[in-house]
Amino acid sequence: MEGLVNLLTENMRGVLSRESVVFIISMMPILELRGGLLAASLLDVAYLKALGICIVGNLLPIPFVLLFIERIILFLEKFGPTKKIAMLLRRKVEKKQASIEKYDFWGLTLFVGIPLPGTGAWTGSLVAGLLHIPLKKSVPAILTGILMASFIMSIVSYGVLGNIVG
Repeated sequence: MEGLVNLLTENMRGVLSRESVVFIISMMPILELRGGLLAASLLDVAYLKALGICIVGNLLPIPFVLLFIERIILFLEKFGPTKKIAMLLRRKVEKKQASIEKYDFWGLTLFVGIPLPGTGAWTGSLVAGLLHIPLKKSVPAILTGILMASFIMSIVSYGVLGNIVG
């Protein structure tokens, strides 16, 4: 992920403002808030400003994913070349289904909040949408997960813990 963030940051640096680069990276699947905070630290964007930009950027696509992912997957399943992608996404959701359903709100929150490869708000929204988790439950869980991830990634990207303790 760091290599991709570096590549995007370098290519967008002279074209867009530092804040715009951070915002765009925060909206991207896979990179999300984690990539946005890494980009912000590379671009020397002030921590609190970067944190706000990353949270908003990471949140922006989530309602669209929650509302439309089922229709998108059904559409992709109708065509040979995209059917494999749709089935891959469904299998990914099925793998996560038991643990998310077992722990309900906190299962989805932890899935979004613990910054590991293949987790995050986009994937959490994909899972919530395909499992038909109601918006009144999924949106707060995803938001809580984003806040959790922002805390963890703040420590990693900006060394916030070192600044507080030291």
